[in-house]
Amino acid sequence: MAIDFREFDKDSSDDSETDFSDENDVDIDGIDSENNDESDNEPESGPSNIEVDQDEDEDEVIKAIKAEKSKPRDHPPAIICEDFIVDISFSPAKNLIALANIMGDVLMYEYNNEETKLLNTLELHVKACRDVEFNDEGDIMFTAGKDKAIIATDVETGKLKQCYENAHEEPVYSLHCLGSNKFVTGDDGGIVKLWDLRKSDPVFSIKIGEEYVSDMITNDAQKYLVCAGGDGVLTSIDLKGSKIYTTSEEYDAELTCMGLFRSDTKLLVGSSKGKLYLFNWKEFGLHSDEYMGQKHSLQCMVPVTQNIVVTSGEDGVLRATHMFPQRHLGIVGQHNLPVECLDISYDGQFIASSSHNNDVKFWNISYFETIDSIIDVNHKQNKKKDMSNNLPSSSVKNASDFFSGLV
Repeated sequence: MAIDFREFDKDSSDDSETDFSDENDVDIDGIDSENNDESDNEPESGPSNIEVDQDEDEDEVIKAIKAEKSKPRDHPPAIICEDFIVDISFSPAKNLIALANIMGDVLMYEYNNEETKLLNTLELHVKACRDVEFNDEGDIMFTAGKDKAIIATDVETGKLKQCYENAHEEPVYSLHCLGSNKFVTGDDGGIVKLWDLRKSDPVFSIKIGEEYVSDMITNDAQKYLVCAGGDGVLTSIDLKGSKIYTTSEEYDAELTCMGLFRSDTKLLVGSSKGKLYLFNWKEFGLHSDEYMGQKHSLQCMVPVTQNIVVTSGEDGVLRATHMFPQRHLGIVGQHNLPVECLDISYDGQFIASSSHNNDVKFWNISYFETIDSIIDVNHKQNKKKDMSNNLPSSSVKNASDFFSGLV
């Protein structure tokens, strides 16, 4: 079993990494525009044409920098926490985001482009809270923890609606909601359980492997539940029949995250070796295609359109990839430490990402709808350039984009 990054308490930082921030690092006041001292040997006369042109060019650069700094914010400011953030989840109904931390607490923040405001701190678990999810209406929040407990909380009042103590024999690793009252959980020992808030015991319990259940997903029909495992196996469960439907071949890496595309007909699975595997829905035994997503471990992904996925992981960089055709689009955003989880807001305007730096950053991704509609299938791809291309949401600008208006 690989190292569980979700359990690290990251109090230290790597000073050798580049620290990307939302602020522009260019010091306008430090630009010296009075560097035209005349030589004693020169006759006293007005500035030459060359000097005038240089001053005008310098003025244009200053204007461009000031214009960049004066742009209105298009995303909420970052949230910095005292404790390591294990998971995050957007509410499906309003501007609310929940942050689960290693101390077992959940922090509820309200957000807009100008500020992020802490509304409530819920002390729910006695050990790390590993997963937090909202139900479809956004009025109930489910959490699962290393303490083996599963808790349902009323979002409006903060009061407990249900608590399943010792819900699993092993610590709970992942949780996935199935509507208003039903949800599934997977633990460190490969056990998956289906729950209904109206019942005190699980609907069923199935062992799918020996390693942790890293992620679970289903489509709108909710006939099959697909589970990714630390043993490199993809297992699907027939929810109606309460039995295993298929088991895939064993891959050479942990399967870490999943996403649905093309009206839920395509399933994308990420791995700890950076590979992406594409499956047709209901054909979970063997992938139909595979891609090298990145050289580092993929820890999380989020679909942003029917064709585009954003992935991140060990290198701290959020990358966008168009899957049909497969093409890297560039960098959505970046952290200076590994990214543990991603989520997308209910209106599709923002992605939030949390890293081992105890921070949550927001990225405005509204431009993806336009990009998705203008992808040229016949355009020759420059993979190296596209992998390093900073997209509009990134806090780092491409030099060619910044100076394009000065030509």
